[in-house]
Amino acid sequence: MSEDHTLKPTFYSAPPSVTSFVAAVLEPAIAAGCLLGFTAWEEGAVSRPTLALCLLVFALTFPGRDRFRHDGLAAAVDIVLSWSSLLAVLLVCGYATDSLRLFQGDTLLAWALVTPVPQWLAVTAGRIKLRRRTRRSAPLPSAIVVGAGPLGLKVARALAGRFDQPVAVAGYFDDRGDERGAPEALLRCLGSLEDVAPYVSAHGVKEVYITLPLGSQPRILQLLESVQGTTASLFFVPDVFGISIIQGRLQDLGGLPVVGICETPFTGTNELAKRLSDLVLASLILVLIAPLLLLIAIAVKLDSPGPALFKQRRNGLDGEEIIVYKFRSMRTQEDGASVVQATRSDPRVTRLGAFLRRTSLDELPQFFNVLQGRMSVVGPRPHAVAHNAMYRELIKAYMVRHKVRPGITGWAQVNGLRGETETVEKMRARVEYDLEYLRNWSVALDLQIIVRTVRLVLFDRQAY
Repeated sequence: MSEDHTLKPTFYSAPPSVTSFVAAVLEPAIAAGCLLGFTAWEEGAVSRPTLALCLLVFALTFPGRDRFRHDGLAAAVDIVLSWSSLLAVLLVCGYATDSLRLFQGDTLLAWALVTPVPQWLAVTAGRIKLRRRTRRSAPLPSAIVVGAGPLGLKVARALAGRFDQPVAVAGYFDDRGDERGAPEALLRCLGSLEDVAPYVSAHGVKEVYITLPLGSQPRILQLLESVQGTTASLFFVPDVFGISIIQGRLQDLGGLPVVGICETPFTGTNELAKRLSDLVLASLILVLIAPLLLLIAIAVKLDSPGPALFKQRRNGLDGEEIIVYKFRSMRTQEDGASVVQATRSDPRVTRLGAFLRRTSLDELPQFFNVLQGRMSVVGPRPHAVAHNAMYRELIKAYMVRHKVRPGITGWAQVNGLRGETETVEKMRARVEYDLEYLRNWSVALDLQIIVRTVRLVLFDRQAY
């Protein structure tokens, strides 16, 4: 029986570094610790409601953001914005549930004002310690890059720019001649692929990063066979340069390595956290605005003939068709194969409808969609089915935004892309913000978007 000597590469998922763990727990622990400290100082004992609030604050802020790479001012601004967003949500929840009376006002005020200070000091101290450790850890571990295309250059820059564990990149190896794309000033050519193993052995290279295209499989296997005779660590970087990576990660499928390129961020505990926050926020908000909903419904009926609610078909999670509710703001109710977006001074918009659209009050019934599980409070805004059919053919990765439930507000809307998108360029920009939201989702980002949305509704005079 013949033996199979084909190399079968094994993939390893690197464990999180100590720095990442510290960053994840640092700010949540300080926030909870400050509340416990102020309560014990002011009241002499810690009550059960205070312990519950500590757990809630820790849950809403964990994992914390890694701000060790930010400069002092950027870190301070980021901390204050995130903390203000969290306080705004806690204040609304406390008012709606009448639980503020369980706490002393002076204690909560001191906690709210002081907490960002030790958080910033801790981040600053961590940044200084990391820099000192980096300076002491000389010489830096050396690495080489195999493949001189754009991906190889990105890998070299990423290695040299790692804040906590920088790597000295000696140069690159490639034998593709005119395909070399790495500027000599940034990455020095050290030879062809056949020179890799001798160079690694002679210079004690610690890490080898292979960035060759997947079409070069025979060359990759030959290279692996030659370099495995050294002690260098081998890393293969999949050639997905130019692809929009959404929540990319390595997974194990029954012992088979699977590289996720485009995946929803809402899996496991993230999915639970997102759905719970949606249910809590939607329920509280609907309780608070119930009288307003009734008044608007009556006003819409009196202002013009037609129903108070407008139902439109939209694409939701995984592109499935859903029904979205809005207060009717137009005399017509277009929901066919062709839907014309509202424009400034649109004659179809009623007098009351113009006010509802400007203040986004027409969107309030969508909180019922959130309770139904069709939408989220925060996420990419749903477009009419007719618009999806058109833009999916014009904009790359357009339908990726449907990997999550659509939202009442979103990252694109708080960044100036609210309302009409009369050009493909504007829609492309909106989609880019939606994809950025999918890449970087966190509970803190959702809170930030909610706070910025409230500010826009109150002060934005450009909407129509």
